[in-house]
Amino acid sequence: MKKIGIDSLSFYVPSLYVDIEELALERDISPDKLVLGLGLKKMSTPDFDEDSASIAANSIYKLITENNIDPRDIGRVYLGTESGVDASKPTSSYVVEILEEVFKESYGDRCFKNCDIVDLTFACAGAVDALENCCDWVRNGQGRKAIVIASDIAKYELNSTGEYTQGAGSVSMLICDNPSIISFNGLWGVSTRGIGDFFKPRRQYKKSDILIEAANLLNKEISQKDAENLLEKTTSKFWSDKNDILEVYKEEPVFEGQFSNESYKERVYEAMENFNSQNNRNILNEWEKMVFHLPYAFHGRRMIVDKWVNWMETNGKSEIIFSEVGKPSSNLDKEWIKKVSKSDIYKKFVDEKIAPGEKASSEIGNMYTASIFMSLISSLVEALSVNKDIINKKIGFISYGSGSKAKVFEGTIQDNWKSKIEKINLFEILDSRKKITISEYENLHRRKVLSNINNNKGVIKLVKINNGEFTEGLRAYFKY
Repeated sequence: MKKIGIDSLSFYVPSLYVDIEELALERDISPDKLVLGLGLKKMSTPDFDEDSASIAANSIYKLITENNIDPRDIGRVYLGTESGVDASKPTSSYVVEILEEVFKESYGDRCFKNCDIVDLTFACAGAVDALENCCDWVRNGQGRKAIVIASDIAKYELNSTGEYTQGAGSVSMLICDNPSIISFNGLWGVSTRGIGDFFKPRRQYKKSDILIEAANLLNKEISQKDAENLLEKTTSKFWSDKNDILEVYKEEPVFEGQFSNESYKERVYEAMENFNSQNNRNILNEWEKMVFHLPYAFHGRRMIVDKWVNWMETNGKSEIIFSEVGKPSSNLDKEWIKKVSKSDIYKKFVDEKIAPGEKASSEIGNMYTASIFMSLISSLVEALSVNKDIINKKIGFISYGSGSKAKVFEGTIQDNWKSKIEKINLFEILDSRKKITISEYENLHRRKVLSNINNNKGVIKLVKINNGEFTEGLRAYFKY
């Protein structure tokens, strides 16, 4: 069977960040809770003129230019996102539109003319779905090439329990046969259950109720009937819409943190069982590294500890754990699991197999669909920095999307991985970002900023949201 996988990688994160310690102090939270407990250091923050489409366009632009890819050879551009900028027109179409303009001089008009473009959404798992789909498509053809993009902005309410996990960024990947970086064996473990652990609903508000509340703010009183009569008579664009209900989409989700964490764990464990039934892997011994979807940097290590105990037992190594922390009082001894998670033997496992993939997350925050692929980049960059020989080694991928679904799969590192990872300069780029104040961050969050904070050059940015009769809400982008 021919090898299919990732040939090239690139990423883009906004040039602004918030210092997590400063945010913690502003919110009256112990910095140690966030830095030492969750592994958070910086929070990537989009500028005024950045959205999921511009972030995606920048990462694919880097992928194409840094790897000398001819866009006319690309048969698919599949985007995984839960931060789409349109409920009908796919975000990927905005991305392709600006890239065709950018590459017009080099490759002629409409260089993506024969390219299939699709958005896939399943919370944070959407880009993994795109990867699986594109790998299958490449495998079933001859010489096919696809680009998978993961692009998201994780945004939560100010002062909420999710606020400090925010982040933003995009990862783009060239998928083809005989890949340079990593190949996939085509076997995927999956677990799905329809639940409401995290979601972004269309909120509904009655227009007359909004009008009454607005009047109250002005110290005026109007009845329900008066409000309805006003709405019937008005000719204003906003109020004259004949629908009684105003539907509002908000980027901030509805979520229950503990329930979402439990769902993540349950789905992942079920997906692992499904994966093992197909692959019969001794994960403890056969996976060189593990990369996770990371809502926060240390989530993977905190979630997987129960499974690690099982793996140690399977490999006849339970006595090593018992010698350090003693035996559990029962199979449900949660206090014992906490002791295990802090043990030297478990820390050694984390340091070897998980921690390298956490480093970028600590500097960026949650990237939703892109977080698992940034974890891969982080692991590979770390391996390169210590000149570690990982050719033919296996990396385990553990993904999760609220709603809920987990996918578990593995990849094998290829001979030429170093030549591609050397180009990435991950931490050099992250170190060059601009720190903003808490006040600047809050104004950006509330959309009170009317111009960009960092006027950086050489990147694609949002320039206009149209307001014409037939173009209302349509977005336009430009490369500066």
